[in-house]
Amino acid sequence: MIVFTDETCPMRVACRAIEGKWKLPILYVLCENGTLRYNELKKALGITNVMLSNTLKEMEQEGLVARVQYNEIPPRVEYSLTEVSGALLPIVQAFCAWGETLLSLEETD
Repeated sequence: MIVFTDETCPMRVACRAIEGKWKLPILYVLCENGTLRYNELKKALGITNVMLSNTLKEMEQEGLVARVQYNEIPPRVEYSLTEVSGALLPIVQAFCAWGETLLSLEETD
């Protein structure tokens, strides 16, 4: 039997990368819409400025989102998926499909 630690268990490492209330929804919105500006993400998610800002910073540091800032007036910042998070797309889409199944089960109760 293989014994994993928190640092060597692939499942735990993967779960840590996407843990938190907002990371998967952000990935899903970017997956469905492509590159978005900050306010577009905020509107799509119904999330506070502080939470969105903090989560995007974490995700950028982890290589899950790319942030591009344009030197324009007014300032423009866009967020998109990276190659790393792009590999998650089939998983995110399957997770969402599972969620839709759960919602339909709740509606029939």
